[in-house]
Amino acid sequence: MKKIVLTGGGTAGHVTPNIALIPKLREEGYEIAYIGSYDGIEKKLIGDFDIPYTGISTGKFRRYLDVKNLTDPFRVIKGYSEAKKYLKEIKPDVVFSKGGFVSVPVVRAAAALKIPCIIHESDMTPGLANKLCIPVAEKVCCNFPETMKMLPEGKAVLTGSPIREELAKGNKLAGLKLCGFTANKPVIMVTGGSLGAANVNKAVRDALPRLLEDFQVVHLCGKDKVDNLLLNTPGYKQFEYIKSEMKDLFAMADLVISRAGANAICELLALKKPNILIPLPASSSRGDQILNAKSFEAQGFSIVIDEDDLTTDLLVDKVHELYFSKQTYHDAMGKSGQMDSIKTIVQLINEAAEK
Repeated sequence: MKKIVLTGGGTAGHVTPNIALIPKLREEGYEIAYIGSYDGIEKKLIGDFDIPYTGISTGKFRRYLDVKNLTDPFRVIKGYSEAKKYLKEIKPDVVFSKGGFVSVPVVRAAAALKIPCIIHESDMTPGLANKLCIPVAEKVCCNFPETMKMLPEGKAVLTGSPIREELAKGNKLAGLKLCGFTANKPVIMVTGGSLGAANVNKAVRDALPRLLEDFQVVHLCGKDKVDNLLLNTPGYKQFEYIKSEMKDLFAMADLVISRAGANAICELLALKKPNILIPLPASSSRGDQILNAKSFEAQGFSIVIDEDDLTTDLLVDKVHELYFSKQTYHDAMGKSGQMDSIKTIVQLINEAAEK
């Protein structure tokens, strides 16, 4: 049996594409193992799939001054040793990395053992973790044509992002029942990613009195970010995070308000959900979400609101603008020619494993 190690973590966006690949990899006859951090979100998400999970030490590579910059390199070195020891034991044919800082010691250890690595970059510009992995990678998968120009010639492959097939198989009535919503009023789904988005959460909650006049709102607000004062608000349902029921919420949603992480927006594109994107601002990130959002806006897939411009009035106005022109956005996404990313990536994995 062929063996593969999957890695990636830190946020759900570095895990869900790996999860999307699992059914196809099993169909191809792979024995699958996962390497993540000791207690990251990846451990919780992978726990549902009966896959051996190994945690390693990891540290974050920061571009700013922080006392942890003095200690985290030692955690990475420890993680490298742990990953190398585990990889020697199980002898995988190939490693697939979705990124995040946990992936760096894994990919580097695999390369030292001559195990081929396929890595995936979701954003338009490669993140620091992937930049450290690209030199030793066999192939680098990406989502945006613009990214191809930033990657080594001969390594870059435009694949798109693996999307969980079950997301397209949701039940609208199950979603309505889960939220206690009625079927005769449109639904907005708000999501800030697995860690939540404090400013988006506040803007949505400030706008609730006006939004609930015309819509129902299901809010995936992030861990520990539920507002207990709003628990009994009619037409408003909060969740910290959703796993298996996500497909039903998507089926129920008429509009989506979201951050602009690459995996999140690729899911919106695949499901053709009219959306408002509020990218993480450059002051809080390296600006990748802004580039992702602007690309989708230019292609006619999304309305974009800069967080610095976000107000209650603007959010309410843009929601109504999107709702009344939602068919235009739906049609544009339908013409996008979404690639069969899972098939393409698994083919690259097979080619690497055969070597």
